[in-house]
Amino acid sequence: MATRKKAKKQATSEFSLTGKRIGITVAQWHTDITELLLEGAIDILHKGGINDKDIVIIPSPGSFELPLTAQWLVTSAEVDAVLCLGCIIKGETPHFDYISQAVANGIMNVGLAHNIPVIFGVLTTNTVQQAKERSGGKHGNKGAEAAMAALELLVITK
Repeated sequence: MATRKKAKKQATSEFSLTGKRIGITVAQWHTDITELLLEGAIDILHKGGINDKDIVIIPSPGSFELPLTAQWLVTSAEVDAVLCLGCIIKGETPHFDYISQAVANGIMNVGLAHNIPVIFGVLTTNTVQQAKERSGGKHGNKGAEAAMAALELLVITK
């Protein structure tokens, strides 16, 4: 099996993934953050050989609904992988914990049930500043990292 460094190189240069269809579902809460995640993801998909015509994007009302919208993409859009992009910021109540856990489990379950990559690209941060740092700031762009994970998995299964 390729090392992580080699797999990243393969996903963006040695293999063309042209023709693979990627679904992206984007939460509509904290759109100032999720739109940056989306931009980062699309940039990496393009570098991996994915054309705009092969990227299907549907909005999700919030992060809690991402597993369902991911399932819709898998079952009706004939995609090879799905990116789930969202942002959950901790508040003063346990709501954050319930939503984060449900979203993580739901996304994982969709991928396992359908045997395709369904990638968790949801920020779970304590503050808005932390979210900004992870959507193109000093900690990179987690949307781009989610796209890279999908490409790496598509290379492995090629």
